[in-house]
Amino acid sequence: MTDAPDVSPNLSLPFYQTKQNEFEVQHNEALMMLDALAMLSVIDRDLAEPPASPAQGDRYLVGEGATGGFAGQDNRIAQYDIGGWNFHAPKVGWTCYVQDERTLLAWDGSAWQPALDGLGGASELQNMALLGIGTEADAVNPLAAKLNNVLWTARTAAEGGDGTLRYKLSKESADKTLSLLFQDNYSGRAEIGLTGDDDFHFKVSSDGTNWLEAIRIDRVTGKVVFPAPGGPREMLAANRTYYVRTDGSDSNDGLDNTSGRAFATLQKAWDRVAQLDLGIYTATIQIGDGTYTAGLDMTAVPVGTSPVVLRGNAGTPSNVLINVSGDGFVAHGPAQVIVKDMKMTCAGTCIYAIHPGAKMQFGNINFGVSGDHVRADGGSISATSNYTVSGGAQRHWLVNGLGSIGASFITVTFTGTPAFSGATFQFLGGGQMVLFSVALSGAATGPRYVGAANAVLNSFGAGTASTYFPGNSNGTLSSGAQQI
Repeated sequence: MTDAPDVSPNLSLPFYQTKQNEFEVQHNEALMMLDALAMLSVIDRDLAEPPASPAQGDRYLVGEGATGGFAGQDNRIAQYDIGGWNFHAPKVGWTCYVQDERTLLAWDGSAWQPALDGLGGASELQNMALLGIGTEADAVNPLAAKLNNVLWTARTAAEGGDGTLRYKLSKESADKTLSLLFQDNYSGRAEIGLTGDDDFHFKVSSDGTNWLEAIRIDRVTGKVVFPAPGGPREMLAANRTYYVRTDGSDSNDGLDNTSGRAFATLQKAWDRVAQLDLGIYTATIQIGDGTYTAGLDMTAVPVGTSPVVLRGNAGTPSNVLINVSGDGFVAHGPAQVIVKDMKMTCAGTCIYAIHPGAKMQFGNINFGVSGDHVRADGGSISATSNYTVSGGAQRHWLVNGLGSIGASFITVTFTGTPAFSGATFQFLGGGQMVLFSVALSGAATGPRYVGAANAVLNSFGAGTASTYFPGNSNGTLSSGAQQI
C-alpha cells in the first residue's frame, strides 16, 4: 500500500495526516486555496507589481516581467491575504474571468489566451441556438451582428486552404425565397436573389411595401428580362401566357393560374405584355371566370408580328364578364389583338379601334347592353368566328374616319330582339364594312343600317333582301354612301 499524498493532485490542497497536531492549519490553508482558485475571477491581468492598497481576497493575474512583491511570479494567480500575497501556478485548461476587460481567458500551458482559442472551442463550437456580436440575437434573428466593418478572406494554400472563398446559401424548395435584403432604417429598399421561384431577381422599393422588379434572369435560358417599364424589352423564346383572376394581385408576376401569381386587372397584364418583344411567338392573357369592371387601354404595344390573345372561357363565355362604365378594349396604339370567349357590356364601346394601325379580331363574344358594340375610327376590326348579340346599343357596328369592320363565313346570332337606337350597322366618313357569306340570325329593332359621307357597306349582294340586316326599319344612305 502506497503512502497517502501530502497534497491533492489538481489544486495541490494540503492534506492533514493521521495523528497530526494542528491539523486546522492545513485545513485553513486548503480553504484559502479553494477561495483563491474556485470560480476564478481576477481584478486585472496586467500588473507587473502589487497594487498599493489591496483588500483581503483580491486576486490578480501577475503580468509579464513582474517586479517587487510579484517578482518571479509571471502569469501566476496572486491572492492577497492578511499575511501577504499567495501565488498559485495555473494548470492547462483553467479558465479565469478578467473583470476590468470583461473577458474570459484560459491557460494553455504557457500563456493566458482568449478562452475559446485556448480551449480549442473556436473550431468546435456547434449547434448554438443564438449568437449575438455587438448586439442581442433573438428568435427572429438567431444570428445578429452590430458592426461597422466585416472582413471575409479566403484561406490560402499555404494555410491548408485553396485560396477560394465561396458563400453557399440554400432554400428548402423552389417556391421559397433566398435573398439578400437591403434596408434603410429596417425598411426594405432593394432585394436580390431567388424570390418565390428559381429565377434570379433584382427588386427595388421606395417604401418597403411596394416593389418594382428591375431585372430577372431566367434560370433555364439565362436570358435577361427587364420587367420594369422603360427598360429593354424581353424577347420571347416561346409562347407565353399571363393569367388574370379576380382574386389575383397586380404585385404578382401573372405567370401562373393561382391567386398568388395571377394579376388582378387586365390593364396590368396588357402593360406587362406591352414590354415584350414577341418576335414570332404569341402572348396570351387568360382571363379567369368572374366580373371585371375596368377596361383596357392598349396605347402601349409589344414589338413583334403576332397578335396578343385576350381569352376568356371558351365553353361558357358569359362566365367571364367585362362590365365597365366606359369603353371596354380600346386600341389607342397600333395594337394587334384577338378578343374571344367572353361577354361584354360596356357603357361606352366594347371593342374600339382608334389608331389607324390597330388590327383587332374577335369571336365567340356575347355582346350585352352597351353604348356601341364594335367601332373602328381608323383601325380595322374583323369578326373571325361566330358570336352572339344579346343586348342592344346605339350601334352594333360603327365605322368612321376610314376605319373598317369585316367578317366572313361566320354566323351572328341576335337573341332577345335587341334594340339599336342609331342603326344595327352605321358607316360614316369614308369607312368600310364588309360582310362576306355572313349569316345574320335573329331579329332586332331600329334602323337596319345608316350610311353617310362616302362610306360603304358591302354584303356582296346579300343586303338587297330587306330582311338581311336585323332591324325593323329600312336603311338610309346619304352624301355618297353606298350599300352593295
